[in-house]
This record gives sequence, structure tokens and C-alpha cells, in this order.
Amino acid sequence: MSEIRTETKDRVLRIEIARPEKKNALTQAMYGAMADALQSADKDPGVRAVLIHGARDCFTAGNDLKDFLERPPHSGETPVSRFLATLPTLAKPLVAAVNGAAVGIGTTMLLHCDLVYAAPGAKFQLPFVSLGLVPEAGSSFLLPYIAGYQRAAELLLLARPFDANKAAAAGFVTEIVPEAELFERAREAALALAALPPAAIRATKALMRQRFGTQTVAAMEAEGKVFREQLSSPEAKEAMTAFFEKRKPDFSRF
Repeated sequence: MSEIRTETKDRVLRIEIARPEKKNALTQAMYGAMADALQSADKDPGVRAVLIHGARDCFTAGNDLKDFLERPPHSGETPVSRFLATLPTLAKPLVAAVNGAAVGIGTTMLLHCDLVYAAPGAKFQLPFVSLGLVPEAGSSFLLPYIAGYQRAAELLLLARPFDANKAAAAGFVTEIVPEAELFERAREAALALAALPPAAIRATKALMRQRFGTQTVAAMEAEGKVFREQLSSPEAKEAMTAFFEKRKPDFSRF
């Protein structure tokens, strides 16, 4: 699909989120296309690394709320859940280049990447609590694991935007790169990974992740159950209504 563009070159699969008119907000169809691309890459011996990025001024604004509300994840069998389930099981290295907004899944998917390069102007946010929801993509486990509990609590509970420096301090941004060099730096890293012995790369990644792999999957399952429950809560309804009415939500009555 045109909103998710893929290209394989020099043994690197490049996935581009290309919906700039909507700040790269993700629809169910886009999640499905990304899941397909990642799953195909893992099976393709001609692909040794994956690079994911958005436009130069935006990674992704997260879920397209209109699409999300029209097709809510009432079960675990959705394109969103398929994409999320693919991330912790991906055997091949995953590199991300991030500039502009990286909201919701735009931040949580980075916890599954092996290398993350961000421009100084990148803006991250985990807005789940402010929407009356709970985190996803295993982030309720992965972020405390990577960043430490207090840093994770600040980012998840307060749900405020934060910059690339704070993301690097939290441990999930590898390097902050000048905007003009961002995409090339990330591509160079992907090419370097693709040039190394592929079996050794996969085995090393598996060894590093084996300690927390099952815990990540368990966290995803627990998050999905609570997320679906919260989605029909009065808090979430107020938050979504306020978003579309372009007003500040009022949680004082809850």
C-alpha cells in the first residue's frame, strides 16, 4: 500500500511510513502492511537487516483515532496485535530513524528496535494514561527494564511529551544525530549489520533478548486485556470525546 512503502536494497529492507498529510498516523491497514513486511523479512535470506523511518519531519503521530474507534481492538486478532506480536520475535536486527513526532506506538515500537537514531527535534510521548488507556507493545515491562522504574513512571504516568535527550537518557535512543545526517546514519548502521555474519547476528540478538523475551510477551498479553477493558471505560470515552471536540478532558467526576 502507498502509505507503507518498502524497498529491499543491499540486503536491507527499508520500511517507510508515508502518510504525511495525517502526520503518519497509523490505520489498521498500515499496521497489517508493516506486519507483513517484517514477517516476510524474517523469512527472506536476502534480507539481513530492517530499517524503519517516517518522513523527515515526522516519524508517526501514533494511532489514527478515527480509524481506531471505528475498528476498536475488541479481540486479540487484529492487524495491530499482529504487528505488536511480530516485534519481540523478530530475529533480524531492526534499526529506526526518528524525527518529529513519535507518539504512542511511535515510541513503544522503539523499545523493540536494536538501534535507534533520533534527530535533536524528535518529540516522544506515551499518552495512554491521558487517554484513559494503558500502555501497549510490552512497554509496561520494557520501559522500566530499560530505563529504570522512576524514569519509566515519569514517562508513562505523566504522559507528557519529552525530547531526544530524555529518550537517550532513558536508554532507548542509541544516538542523537543532526537532522541532515539522520537517515544516512541509520542506513549506514543497517548496512553495517547486513554486512556481518548473519547467523552470528541472529544468535547474538537472541542471546541478548532471551532473558526478557517471555516477560515481554506476557506483558503484551496482560496489557491487551486491560487495554480492551479500559477502551470502553467512562474515562476513555471522555478523553476521546474531548479530543474530537478539541477541548481539555474533564476527569474530575471520576
